[in-house]
Amino acid sequence: MTKKLIIAAFLTGSLGSLSAQAVTESDSVKKITLSGYAEVYYQFDANRPLNNTRPGFVYSHNRNNEVSLNLAYLKANYSTEKVRANVAIGLGSYMSANYSAEPDVLKNIYEGYIGLKISKKHDLWIDAGILPSHLGFESATGKDNWTLTRSMFAENSPYFETGAKISYTSPGGKWFVSGLVLNGWQRIQKVDGNSTPAFGHQLTYKPNAKLTLNSGSFIGNDKPDSTRQMRYFHNLYAIYQLSDKVGLTAGFDIGAEQTEKGSSSYNTWYTPVLVAKYTSTDKFSITARGEYYQDKAGVIIATGTSNGFKTFGYSLNTDYAILPNLVWRTEIKNLASKDAIFVKHDGNFNSNSFSATTALAVSF
Repeated sequence: MTKKLIIAAFLTGSLGSLSAQAVTESDSVKKITLSGYAEVYYQFDANRPLNNTRPGFVYSHNRNNEVSLNLAYLKANYSTEKVRANVAIGLGSYMSANYSAEPDVLKNIYEGYIGLKISKKHDLWIDAGILPSHLGFESATGKDNWTLTRSMFAENSPYFETGAKISYTSPGGKWFVSGLVLNGWQRIQKVDGNSTPAFGHQLTYKPNAKLTLNSGSFIGNDKPDSTRQMRYFHNLYAIYQLSDKVGLTAGFDIGAEQTEKGSSSYNTWYTPVLVAKYTSTDKFSITARGEYYQDKAGVIIATGTSNGFKTFGYSLNTDYAILPNLVWRTEIKNLASKDAIFVKHDGNFNSNSFSATTALAVSF
């Protein structure tokens, strides 16, 4: 409240009502919070592709041999007892790769949704808009993940989704369950000619502070009705904190899609992943990851080779917290494929893809 407003209120005898109004307005402002994130990285790929782009199935940290911005966003959050909303605008190589199919006006919307609590007695909500994906334990925000780069597990399932969900969290937070109606597989707008909704579920159980068990699914068609192929996908993972210093995450994805419209035959793919993290101090941690991805028919990752995509991945990374909100990350990683699918700088193909990446990530 300005000095002039206080004086006017005093002269008119309405200081009490204006003070109450000012408190109400102040409370409303406090319900809105702003936050931000930015991650800059440099990556070296031993194959040195001429276009300086990592393989086509990599959508995060996908630029090579250059200093690049992976993701930066500014987020506004509004939260009351009955209403919540998030709006975040993002940019970077992550946004360019993952939103390439969206119209220009939507290419920079990292998040945008509104939620309404529909029960007075229970923690029951309906949220609608552009939402974070309900599948997987990795997100696009690097600092929230144990590893610098994303796993094949995460890169080839949705990072975001658009639709509506109803969700319930039990008292004490042990159970979380949600059901979703979606526009498609990592879509803001539906594919042209597609009139079918997609569906999903998420079930999370946290029996104690050390263990998290999660199940998630997607059922739908991500093609025009004329070539409709139903896709069924399930994501399962567990996170277990063995001690204050040691944590383990294990995940397994499996999917199946019709070979053609109306067919009773399906092409399948699957991927297991195991991640172990050791935190030696408040500032330093080291993480190892092993993973495998098999998609012989090329439903998600097409190679055009006889064996399709059959690839092992190994990585090791370290994190050092320079400041509480600033972390320096480094990672070495190798992908080993059964077929030679990785393009080299001379135009030939290699069965291995070795990379080294370093990044700085800041949040506020």
